[in-house]
Amino acid sequence: MEIAIFPNLDKPDVGGVVRRIFRFFADKPAHLMMPAREAAALGMQEYGIVDIERVPVDMALSLGGDGTLLGVCQRYGSHVVPVCGVNLGTLGFMADIELSELEDRLGKILCGNYYIEKRLLLAGWLRRKGKDTFLCHAINDVVITKSGAARMLHLGLSINETHLIDYKADGIIVSTPTGSTAYSLSAGGPIMHPAIQALLVTPICAHTFNIRPLAARDTDVIHLHIASVHQDILVTFDGQETVPLLPGDEVLVRKAQESAKIVKFEDKDYYSELMTKLWN
Repeated sequence: MEIAIFPNLDKPDVGGVVRRIFRFFADKPAHLMMPAREAAALGMQEYGIVDIERVPVDMALSLGGDGTLLGVCQRYGSHVVPVCGVNLGTLGFMADIELSELEDRLGKILCGNYYIEKRLLLAGWLRRKGKDTFLCHAINDVVITKSGAARMLHLGLSINETHLIDYKADGIIVSTPTGSTAYSLSAGGPIMHPAIQALLVTPICAHTFNIRPLAARDTDVIHLHIASVHQDILVTFDGQETVPLLPGDEVLVRKAQESAKIVKFEDKDYYSELMTKLWN
């Protein structure tokens, strides 16, 4: 089994977790590798691979929180690889392995006792002066917001060919059901089961009462028009990749052709995880 390990070097004792994983697989039919930079930082240069995303693997192990897992998904882009998260963060909605169960879960992975959950993936495009340019994929959300001065953004929202509303706000979030427990939730959006096929549109501090969170079909295309005159506007993908926007730009968000693949285990239930991590 070919396994790529992506450790978040900012997490305490991540080196110890990496060594636990290597000890577990030492006498088992698995080949482990890491990105060259992380391997060098941990003194394990012999396992480092430059451009690791180009190397075919059976699974990627993300060591960190949900942000780390999202970053791994971003690194692979459209070359979708099943990703399994080892939670070294706080909530860890997507990371399915806790440290207390690490070796047990690794054994299940080696025996094939897991399943792959396909999650809706977003594709973001920029329409500028009539030309469409692909920007990035996102498994959680695509967010338009401002940087710098605290001024309201002037935004236009359309779905498919229907223009819905022009309004002022701090920004807008288009999220997947997976991302409904992330930024969208803090902006007042609903929690959606990740198996639901929908796009969730959530305004950020809208300066009007006639726009509310909206669930659209996964076949719809969300058009976000930038009408603001100031030029400190950004579109961000999963909090990882950021692109500056200009007045007159339009961001198009649609369901990607690919699906993200997240490794899950049969004894994990979404609603019990939700209760444990949000309300306990």
